[in-house]
Amino acid sequence: MCPSKCELISNINEDVVHVCHIGDCIHMAVCSVIWNFLFSFPLQKDVNHDSKDVMGEVSKTHHAIQTLDKTISSLEMELAAARAEQESMLNGSPISDNLKASESTGKRKYLMVVGINTAFSSRKRRDSVRATWMPQGDKRKKLEEEKGIIMRFVIGHSATAGGILDRAIEAEDRKHGDFLRLEHVEGYLELSAKTKTYFTTAVALWDAEFYVKVDDDIHVNIATLGATLSSHRSKPRVYIGCMKSGPVLAQKGVKYHEPEYWKFGEEGNKYFRHATGQIYALSNDLATYISINQHVLHKYTNEDVSLGSWLIGLDVEHIDDRRLCCGTPPDCEWKAQAGNVCVASFDWTCSGICKSVERMKEVHRRCGEGENALWSAQR
Repeated sequence: MCPSKCELISNINEDVVHVCHIGDCIHMAVCSVIWNFLFSFPLQKDVNHDSKDVMGEVSKTHHAIQTLDKTISSLEMELAAARAEQESMLNGSPISDNLKASESTGKRKYLMVVGINTAFSSRKRRDSVRATWMPQGDKRKKLEEEKGIIMRFVIGHSATAGGILDRAIEAEDRKHGDFLRLEHVEGYLELSAKTKTYFTTAVALWDAEFYVKVDDDIHVNIATLGATLSSHRSKPRVYIGCMKSGPVLAQKGVKYHEPEYWKFGEEGNKYFRHATGQIYALSNDLATYISINQHVLHKYTNEDVSLGSWLIGLDVEHIDDRRLCCGTPPDCEWKAQAGNVCVASFDWTCSGICKSVERMKEVHRRCGEGENALWSAQR
C-alpha cells in the first residue's frame, strides 16, 4: 500500500510531529512540499534524451533541490520558534503585551524594523532624533503602511519594576507611541542580553526582511538605509555594517576590556571581523536564528563582539558598507554633495555624534537626504 504524504516524510524526520498546533501546520507544509517535489518529475521509461536534454534536466533538478532546501530550512526555523514559544508557555514565562498585540492583529510583511537602542537617561537624545530623522505621528504610521518600515526606541525595564524610571517611559510612550518595551532589565553591562532580546521580540512582532539595530546618538538617512538593504534582498543570510577587527584588550580597567581575552589566543590578538555597534542590519534568517537559539548564545562584555560571535560559524555573507559609518560634517556633507548620500553618520572618537543633543539638527541639515527622498523611495 502506498504511504501517505506525511507517512513518507515522517520516516525521514519523525521529530517534526505534534509539537503544537503551529508545529503541526508547519509539519504538514513540509510534507506537502517534499511530496509535491518528489512527484513533480514523471517517471519516464525507454526515452532517449540527447546530452542537452539531460543536462537541462539535471540543472532543473539541482535548482529544484536548492529551492526545496531553502523552503525546508525556513519551515524548520518556524517550527523551532513554535517549539520555543510552547516551551516558554509551559514553563509559565510571561508573554509581553507587545507579543499579545501581534497575535491579535496578525502579521504582514515589512521591509525593515529599525530598533533605536536607548536608555532611561536619554530623553533629550530621543527628542533630538524625533526632531530630525524619525517621522512622527501620522507620518510614522504612513511610513509603516506605505513603505513597510517600523521604527521604535528600544528599552527594557528598571531593576525596580514600576518605579519612577519606568513610569517616565510609560508617560513618554503615551505621548509619542514610539517605544518597543523589552522583557529585560536595563544596564550598560547587559547590552549583549538586550540585543538578543531585541531581535527575539522584533521577530515575534513583525515579519520583516531586515532587522536593524541603531544607537540613539547617530544620524540615519532612513530612505538610503532602506535602499541599501533592498539591494541585498536576493541574499538569504546577510550581516551588514561597517566591519572591523579591533584588538582584544586584556588589561583591566581600560575601556572595552575583554574579561575572556584568553579565548582569542595570544596577547595582542584581534577579534574576528564584526560590525561596529552603532548600526548594523541582519536579514530575516539571521534574526530568526538568534531568536530560536537565544538561550545558548554566549554573551561577551562588548555587544558588537557578541553579535559577531553568534554569526561567525554560520554560512553568512558579511557586507562591509562604509556608508553606514560616515563622519559628521564635513565628511557626510561632501559625500552628499557628490551624490553618495551616507546611510549613517557619527564621530568615531565619541562612538556616536559628539554632543548629539546639540548637534543632531546641524548634522541633519547638512547631511540629511531630505524628506522627499523617504516618500518617493520605492519599496
